[in-house]
Amino acid sequence: MRSLIFHFNQVINNYEGTVPLVHFLKNYFKLHPVLGSRDRKLISAMVYSWYRCSRAVGNDEMLNDLMAQWLNEKIWASKSFIGWLREVHPGVILDLNALLPYDLELSDGMIKEAWLGSMLEQPELFIRIRKEKDLLIQLLEKSGIPYTFITGNCLSLPNGAKIDSKLPQECYVVQDASSQQTGAWFKPRKNELWYDCCSGAGGKALLLKDLEPGVRLTVSDKRESIIHNLQQRFRLYKHDLPVAHVTDVASRALLDKALGTKKFDNIICDAPCSGSGTWARTPEQLYFFKPETINEYSSLQQTIATNAARHLKPGGRLIYITCSVFRQENEMVVDGLVKLAGLKLISSQIINGISNHADSMYIAELIRNEH
Repeated sequence: MRSLIFHFNQVINNYEGTVPLVHFLKNYFKLHPVLGSRDRKLISAMVYSWYRCSRAVGNDEMLNDLMAQWLNEKIWASKSFIGWLREVHPGVILDLNALLPYDLELSDGMIKEAWLGSMLEQPELFIRIRKEKDLLIQLLEKSGIPYTFITGNCLSLPNGAKIDSKLPQECYVVQDASSQQTGAWFKPRKNELWYDCCSGAGGKALLLKDLEPGVRLTVSDKRESIIHNLQQRFRLYKHDLPVAHVTDVASRALLDKALGTKKFDNIICDAPCSGSGTWARTPEQLYFFKPETINEYSSLQQTIATNAARHLKPGGRLIYITCSVFRQENEMVVDGLVKLAGLKLISSQIINGISNHADSMYIAELIRNEH
């Protein structure tokens, strides 16, 4: 027990938020091979719980005592720390505003108290069923993995469910429920020219191709390794490889060098952002968040979306997406696109994932004027 508390404190005292917590823990455990798999799992659970709710609890000494009690209960594998805390201390008062003590305006459709409250619980794991639905359900039931249908092809599973060795990889994609919902705005048609300008590892691009394999797709990302991962995923799911560019869309010169004069019917702009809609999964990002970064992100988003929009055909659509809940990264960027980029707003909304224990996202559909 003392050893676990020691390692927990070592992580808390040395982690500074400059790299994802999952990578820091992985490297820490490599340096301490004496820790077994159960110890690593328990230390990780404690560390994530600390970053998730320590500020809401408020008193570090009391929180350390509570952590030790939680270990003695030996229920960490089946319950969250905050769930246990509310069970054994039903009168506990949590200061949600202490989680984000800044005056930042949220997008329409997001209530601050509900959003901050969702930070206290780990979201679920979600998969998008591509094919063989009945087989997947049979395999889940055979493996004793509980599941819930969110939509006809979206399943919610317990976070950490071991599905890699249980389910055929080509039959499903791990993708958050709210991210899956963005496909409702795509409405692709065969032979249309589509451009995913900030593709990452290809979650939205794969969703698009599953909806309509006949679209002619171009993707780009400034990281060559990410483009490589995207291509590997396309091969796994037996889609034709898209035209791929390693380029920085924030640079108009680099983008024009990559695309030339090419114009597209539709552009997906899943812009870099604060990730605030996903902070329940990565509580360290909330813990170490600096409010001045919002200005940096919104400026970058405006530049990327404006540059990308120059490659829209007249009448073409730009689908602007973030995994942020902040107005400055969402509605304010869209307002700039309407005023400065010659686009007309068709619709926009927050995809609120709180009720599904999922991420939250923002999406806007804009169209280039015909003239």
